[in-house]
Amino acid sequence: MADTSWKTIDDKTQKTMSIVKFKENNNGTLSASIQKVFDPTQAQSCTKCLGKYQNQPLIGVNIISNLKSTSHHKYTGGSITDPQTGKTYKFNAHLSENGQILKGRGFIGVSALGRSQTWLRVN
Repeated sequence: MADTSWKTIDDKTQKTMSIVKFKENNNGTLSASIQKVFDPTQAQSCTKCLGKYQNQPLIGVNIISNLKSTSHHKYTGGSITDPQTGKTYKFNAHLSENGQILKGRGFIGVSALGRSQTWLRVN
């Protein structure tokens, strides 16, 4: 999944939110950063993010970190930051068999109490 780009779709409005790109880190985990933002009304900086991304432009903000491949098309142990709220959640994902759809789930505590999003691969 390294070096792939994905169109993020808001799970509530079904609108395209951004393009994120995954990269593989030196330790074998995956991270993803925002490459493009589609909604002009969305804040252009990460005002609610903590640390080095606070008040920085959304482009380049790392929203996923430490995601590990655990088996064929399954990824666990990561975290995802919602740039609109600045909150960070645990994150797991599942890649479709054809590699075109990524279903991710952000949660606090147990996965059943989380929120899911479907992302589409950008070719």
